[in-house]
Amino acid sequence: MPDRVDATQPKTIVVVGGVAGGMSCAARARRLDESANIIVLERGEHVSFANCGLPYFVGGEIEDPAALLVQTPASLHAALALDVRPGHDVVGLDASKKTVTVHTAEGEQNIGFDALVLSPGAAAFVPPLPGIDSPRVRTLRTVNDATDLRDMVTGGARRAVVLGAGFIGIEAAEALAAQNLEVTVVELAPQPLPPMEPELAWLITEELRQLGIDLRVGVAAASIEPGVDSDTVVLADGSRVDADLVVVSVGVRPDTEVFEQAGVACERGAIIVDSHGRTNVPGIWAVGDATLSVDSVTGARRPVALAGPANRAGRLVADDILRPDLAREIPQPVGTAIVRVGSLAAALTGANRRALVDAGVEFRTLHLHANQHAGYFPGATQVHLVVHIAPEDGLILGAQAVGLEGVDKRIDVLATAIRAGMTVDELIDLDLAYSPPYGQAKDAVNLTGMVGENVLNGTLKLWYADDLDEVLNTSLVLDVRRPDEWVKGHLPGALHIPHTELRERIDEVREQAAGRPVRVMCASGVRSAIAHRVVTQAGMDSASLSGGILTLHAALGDRANELLETESVLQPV
Repeated sequence: MPDRVDATQPKTIVVVGGVAGGMSCAARARRLDESANIIVLERGEHVSFANCGLPYFVGGEIEDPAALLVQTPASLHAALALDVRPGHDVVGLDASKKTVTVHTAEGEQNIGFDALVLSPGAAAFVPPLPGIDSPRVRTLRTVNDATDLRDMVTGGARRAVVLGAGFIGIEAAEALAAQNLEVTVVELAPQPLPPMEPELAWLITEELRQLGIDLRVGVAAASIEPGVDSDTVVLADGSRVDADLVVVSVGVRPDTEVFEQAGVACERGAIIVDSHGRTNVPGIWAVGDATLSVDSVTGARRPVALAGPANRAGRLVADDILRPDLAREIPQPVGTAIVRVGSLAAALTGANRRALVDAGVEFRTLHLHANQHAGYFPGATQVHLVVHIAPEDGLILGAQAVGLEGVDKRIDVLATAIRAGMTVDELIDLDLAYSPPYGQAKDAVNLTGMVGENVLNGTLKLWYADDLDEVLNTSLVLDVRRPDEWVKGHLPGALHIPHTELRERIDEVREQAAGRPVRVMCASGVRSAIAHRVVTQAGMDSASLSGGILTLHAALGDRANELLETESVLQPV
């Protein structure tokens, strides 16, 4: 179909807010219509910058702040003939007159529109703590925030407190530690990266400790006491931490007050949109962090502050404005994200355990610790995977991973599988790239499918770290690891029989069990799955520990050192 100018199309499209969603919409709109007057109003100084790169500038990996500027008003005008206006703060909206009121350095002005796209983003939430207005307190949302922090670091700051251990907080903490600051991270949740499953978050805890970061979890900041040379952050437990700078990263809130007051429907501050990004007001669309999304797995309604969904939504909104008959619907996000923590990568997609429980969704959980490439090839390391599936049909509901290498690849495949509505057994048949330096013939994703299929059809019965106290009270724990593994740490009262000796010693298991269930364990769940089949076919009630002692140890955290028993190895005289 040849392009043509439609007389019914909007002549003036005004986009409020740049960066991901807004600029994607403006750029797509220009590609679809050369005749439209497209105006982008940006409150700040920079209309298109790399939000996700800010912590790496603070940490010194990105040296030039100009590298953070993806586009400038001049470059956008030259390439796309966009009228980009930084320093233009939209302070009012008259939907009936189709005008926005804008505050600028020269005063206020009204700008008319035929189509309005709201992409105001989200503002950093700053809790109302005593002393929070200290000049040493900073957020990390803009290029100016990052340059201010960098100046404080190079200006002699040596101690930093980061309030919040979410993705941005952890990235900020790592960046400051890389600049040789003493860093303390304070998080109200019982773990860093609260969306991560606890057994994976423990790996992040250990990595932060390796980086020399002092992690305080399960506690909030109560106040900040400004001082002459430094501030003191007072925690709710009474402890005190001195700081030359304080980074507040406890969450964001949709920046929508102006538009909600003008009649744009919102829910808990987030703009309500339909599947094409349309608001309740005709002629007004919205995209990005300030909009309400519906979780594709749980149906939960919440904003999703991620660059990928915002970019894609901006493009699709432009389509709906200019080509409504051809416009695809904006897909529900699965929330795929990844963060670097020291030498580790931590990634997630879909729903986590807490979200599934809150939504009343039934699920089973799989734990795997497969190598990222062939074990015989130098440098093989484990990808620690947690995958949630529906118990009836095996629909993949969510996945998370932590590891040194290969985490992004596996999570991206699983994110694609969730988007495609795949079931876990279908992962077995995925034809993934294999060469010893890059993967295994049975990739971690394929293995997830095999384990999941076995669970669904009853070949494999699992028990979990959360069941530990009950298992110790009611069952025989059968540990099938090698002797050298056993002596390094085992559960009290466990029966030790290496899996290679189990068939010949099955009567010992029956005698020790004395009618009790047998709960088998090994290092990662592979050998215990084999042993489980032996015990089951010997007529006993058996189950295999999901993820083995690797997962158990991570789930126990510091408690593992108290619970697990060790034995000294006698050396021959």
